[in-house]
Amino acid sequence: MKELDRLTTTELSAWVQQAKIQAKQGRVIDRIPQLALADPACFAVHICCKSGKNINFGDTACVFPLMSVIKTFSLLYLLEHLGAETVFGWVGVEPSDAPFNSLEQLVSDRGRPRNPMINSGAIALADKLPGKDATQRTLSFCQWFNQLAGCQLYLDEVMLASVRLTPSRANEAIANYLAEVGYIENIKTALDTYNQICCISGRVEDLALLGKLLAFENSLLKSQNRRIVNAVMSICGLYEASAEFAVRIGLPMKSGIGGGLVAIVPGEGAIACYSPALDNIGNPVGAIAFVEVLAQELQLSVFG
Repeated sequence: MKELDRLTTTELSAWVQQAKIQAKQGRVIDRIPQLALADPACFAVHICCKSGKNINFGDTACVFPLMSVIKTFSLLYLLEHLGAETVFGWVGVEPSDAPFNSLEQLVSDRGRPRNPMINSGAIALADKLPGKDATQRTLSFCQWFNQLAGCQLYLDEVMLASVRLTPSRANEAIANYLAEVGYIENIKTALDTYNQICCISGRVEDLALLGKLLAFENSLLKSQNRRIVNAVMSICGLYEASAEFAVRIGLPMKSGIGGGLVAIVPGEGAIACYSPALDNIGNPVGAIAFVEVLAQELQLSVFG
């Protein structure tokens, strides 16, 4: 196994070019007007290594909303603040075989969200974030991670306005059903919190710094919580394609429709990518292609 921090710029450049070609097969999401403005040709990668070395390449100044990537960190936040027993009273850890915003699956599961990485689970957990209203919850959440990880995340108000302008009927239906069966207390607060945390934005470096929290033993987080989050990412982080990529890549990963992707190499480092063109499941094509070639060339799979 070759260490991440021995990567050369030549290797990186070649793999990024390959990934950019693959990305042409995807398309930028157009349901949210502000997201539709992203340049599909953009590609950025930032790798935080255990040695302290940082490796980056591409359009690293690009700012993007974390969208569903944040679900990983709302799970981590609640595990740290409330404990696993409480959190898994609200959501399961089973992989989903339906789209990330499926109401049908939630109904067939009698209102208990399959896992925290799909919308039903993330909305249920957004309802439980500490704070009196959505704005206070988002601010505390953002500040906690900025302080812990040394990143500079912020709430993108323009993106949030765009999300509010085109509300997701699927998410509203999910929240209504969750309230009906008693999994959430306040529909409006839960949805508003969910929308706000999804609009937390930053650069690939910020996302890699977040990922770094999950990559190594540290005094900031409970080891058990890190392990739980990495395990849930491995089986649920890429929606219904999670199992396929666990076999092909073998790293805990989480994607978002904003084009962000974080991959954890336990004990080695964190890889963050930005590539806004998505496949039909909602995963960033170029980012996954890049992490796949990286994992294969450096033999990074956690499965040995």
